[in-house]
This record gives sequence, C-alpha cells and structure tokens, in this order.
Amino acid sequence: MTTTAVQTIAQQSRAASRQLALASESTRNLALAKMAEALESVRQQVLDVNAQEIVKARDEGQSDAMVKRLTIDDKTFNYMLSRLKKVAQLPDPLNRILTGHTNPAGLRVYKKSVPLGVIGIIYESRPNVTTDAAGVCIKSGNAVILRGGSEALQTNTILTDAMIAGAVAAGLPEHAIQIIRTPGHEAVGELLKMDEYIDVLIPRGGKGLIKRIAEGTRIPVIKHYDGICHLYLAADADPEQAVALAVNSKCQSVQVCNALETLLVDSACAAQLLPLLQAAFTENRIELRGCEQTRKLLPDVAPATEEDWHSEYLAPILSVKVVDGIQQAIDHINHYGSGHTDGIVTQSLSLARLFEEQVDSASVMINASTRLSGGGDYGLGSVVGISTDKLHVRGPVGPDELTTYKWVAYGDGHLRG
Repeated sequence: MTTTAVQTIAQQSRAASRQLALASESTRNLALAKMAEALESVRQQVLDVNAQEIVKARDEGQSDAMVKRLTIDDKTFNYMLSRLKKVAQLPDPLNRILTGHTNPAGLRVYKKSVPLGVIGIIYESRPNVTTDAAGVCIKSGNAVILRGGSEALQTNTILTDAMIAGAVAAGLPEHAIQIIRTPGHEAVGELLKMDEYIDVLIPRGGKGLIKRIAEGTRIPVIKHYDGICHLYLAADADPEQAVALAVNSKCQSVQVCNALETLLVDSACAAQLLPLLQAAFTENRIELRGCEQTRKLLPDVAPATEEDWHSEYLAPILSVKVVDGIQQAIDHINHYGSGHTDGIVTQSLSLARLFEEQVDSASVMINASTRLSGGGDYGLGSVVGISTDKLHVRGPVGPDELTTYKWVAYGDGHLRG
C-alpha cells in the first residue's frame, strides 16, 4: 500500500474523528447496537471465511496456539457480540467534569473528558480484537484504523465492513471505522509515519511486534508487553484455596497474557502444598520447572533456569520457586515480573496490604485468580489491551482509558492583571 493510500485513510479518520467527538451518547450507543445487528447478519459468512483461513494457517505450518487464537466459532462470535452490547451499557466516558472550581476573581474553571482522536490498532491473529477495538473506540468517541494480521485479513474485513454499515446506519461518519485491506508489511510502515493524523497506536501481539512499533514511530504507543504473572502462596494460605487459585490462574487458558507463569510458594508451607500442586498440575498436563528447593521436595520436576524466571511461556509450562517469606516473594516479582498481574493467597489482611503496596504491577490480585484481571471482570465491558506502561494508561484499556481531557474557563470579560 502506497504512502498516498495510507495517508488518505489517516486523513479520512482525522476528519471523521472531529464529527465523532460531537456525537451524542445515545448516537454512539445506537451505533454499537447497529454494529452488533450488522455482525449478526454476516455470522455465517464470517464462520465460513474464518474456516478457510484456519485451513490455510495449518497448511502453512502455523502453531496450534496461533490457530486457536485465529479461530471463530459460534461461541466466540456470541462472545464478540455480547462484548459490544456490554460496552454500550457502560457510562459515557465523554464530557465528564473531572474537577472544577471558581477562582477568587470569579473565573469558572473545569476539566472535562474528551476523546483522544484517531487510534491505530495493529494486531496479530485474534479477529475478536477487530470488534473489541471498534466497539471501545466508538464508545469513547474515537475514530479507529484497524490493521490485523494477514492470516485473518478476510475475516477481519468482513467484520469491519459490517460494523461500518452499522455505524453509518446510526448516523456516524463513514470513516469512523477503517481497516487496512492489504496484507503486506509496507502499510504498517506507512501507518507509523502518520503522526500528523494519528494520536495513539495500540499494538497487540508478540513482544517483537510491540518493540518494532514503539521504536519505529513518533506516535505515542500504548504498549502491551509480556504478561509474566506470579502467584505467591503465603505461609498461612488455605491449602484448598491455594491449589484452586493456582490451577485456575494457569490452566483456565495458558495462551493469554494474564495466565500464571511463575508460582511462588512460601517455605513454611512448601512441604504441604507442593505435592498437592504437583498432582493438580500433572492432571492438567502442565510441565513444572522448579528451583533447587522445589526439586528437593519434588525430585522429578525439571530444574528451572534463570531464563525461566524471565519467561512468558503462553504454554503448558509453569516455573515454581520456594521463597523465604513475603518480602522475598515481593522482591522476586518486582525483579522478574513484567508489571502486568501478580497475586497473593493469604488469610492475613496485613500481608495482603503489604503485597498490595509493594508489588509494582498494573493489577494486584488478593485471593483471586490472575485470570480475572481484564475488562469483563473489572466491569469495563470490553478492552483493547492491558497496558504495562504507566503513562498515559495502566492496566486494562477500556473506553475511559481512551480519553484525555481539556480545560475550560468561563469568564465575564476577565483580564490578566
């Protein structure tokens, strides 16, 4: 795709963003409803084309994990529609008065939430990102440019065209939602140059993709880096709850960013818990890799290396380390973690508070599965990622996070003295 073609898309999105910022909450919510209706009308077409792309991906030797992320079935499609509908039900993120006051001279000043403008979403494999991203952007009054992976190009195009039709039927501008319709990498390179028109880029995919985009553009990037998630089982952890939470955090889905990658077990309860954990993980076909102390209690476990503590496996592999107390657990997390999601299992409120205060992560889970960190379980409906940055957003990126603010001052001929 040529520079001119990408620039035209970016310019169209910029123009649409001006109109979209003025759209009422009811119009934006109607658009989300119409988008869901339009998607329902192309359900079978999406499933048929997606099935063809799955066959092609397998023929090209793509991994099982990638094929799984690529797949849409009726259950997945229903989930995609439900997330659009949930986003529509969220409070309006726009035009909220965030703070305000009247100064001693009578000047009325307030800060209100407004859209970011134009958001570019660059992602791999997952067609559900197409609908999630469009929904969150429309809810927050932002125009969106979608660029999915070539392996799902036809699926993504059908989804996008349906959503465009739905949004237009509700009265939104035609270019509020756009998609790059060519598979080559050239279009991404051109998109990265469009800092005059695009306000934010959000890459979704592997660390390599995110790094290339962050280093190759002047456009601000909301980064979704590794999910090296930890769960610490404190000395007083209830054994049944500890095993259940560890298993759910890892086994509910191993290929997602908030899945457990390293389990930390307090030395005071390791002799009791590790055999129970090994049995549970073996039943779920999870390979364990343990530290020296872990292997003293579980001799048949493979040794963990330094690389393991740095690894986001996204696979049925789990590192296990025995730690001497909560401070060692916290130090390990802050050193090896990615700042995504980390949790503790404890019956002590003071330990929970200490963990909450000292662990430097976007989400800190207390007696809850790491798999719960995200849009749906946080009441955000749908999100376009989970940021491991601290500016401008941290954690799940929903409609509220895709806003900025402006200052407004009302005077009555006020002058600077």
